[in-house]
Amino acid sequence: MAGHSKWANIQHRKGRQDEKRGKIWTRIIREIMVAARQGGGDLGMNPRLRLAVEKAKAANMPADTIKKNIDKATGNLEGVNYEEIRYEGYGIGGAAVIVDCMTDNRVRTVAEVRHAFSKYGGNLGTDGSVAFQFKHCGQFVFAPGTSEDKVMEVALEAGAEDVLTDDDGAVEVLCAQPDFEAVQSALEAAGLKPELAEVTMRPENPVELAGEDAARMQKLLDVLEDLDDVQEVYHNAEMPA
Repeated sequence: MAGHSKWANIQHRKGRQDEKRGKIWTRIIREIMVAARQGGGDLGMNPRLRLAVEKAKAANMPADTIKKNIDKATGNLEGVNYEEIRYEGYGIGGAAVIVDCMTDNRVRTVAEVRHAFSKYGGNLGTDGSVAFQFKHCGQFVFAPGTSEDKVMEVALEAGAEDVLTDDDGAVEVLCAQPDFEAVQSALEAAGLKPELAEVTMRPENPVELAGEDAARMQKLLDVLEDLDDVQEVYHNAEMPA
């Protein structure tokens, strides 16, 4: 099946994340703490924590730091309690935006998110106002040139829902969120290494932006992503990389 062009946008996003590498550890630590507090500190019994620890290792976080934050979350060490909050809103051109946060101060967080939306041309919406435009799923993206047939054979056998070939040749695998680890393990066992592997909110109806609108939208996204309490920003805007 054909899909929208994602490769350039993914490379662009990875480049921006590399520029903000200092914040990556902070976000991963919060994810580890929330996952451990909700599901316990046993990696074997807590898929969300396993995924967070994988992210930590990929970001070169020391094992001691990982363990310390799991211990904080499970009550073995004193630590901060974070709660998860999701905000939904609209960006430039009516583009849908989801902002996932982890915070120890809900009043501060909503004020900062609302300010960012209003100052940079967006609008903070109500719960459920845009979430229906996204699919919560596992996503794997392989570089252009990867064998679509091989990816499709392995992924579908492992329980993936769909395999798409994007306009630029990238191969995208989608699966239900609970099947993420099984599909990931099968792909790795077959020697297939994705450039991107994550559980995400994937936009169903992209909104194309260009020129000044694209620049304004990127500014809004940058400001939101730079907020201390923001973990992830999802949107359905397609912009030139």
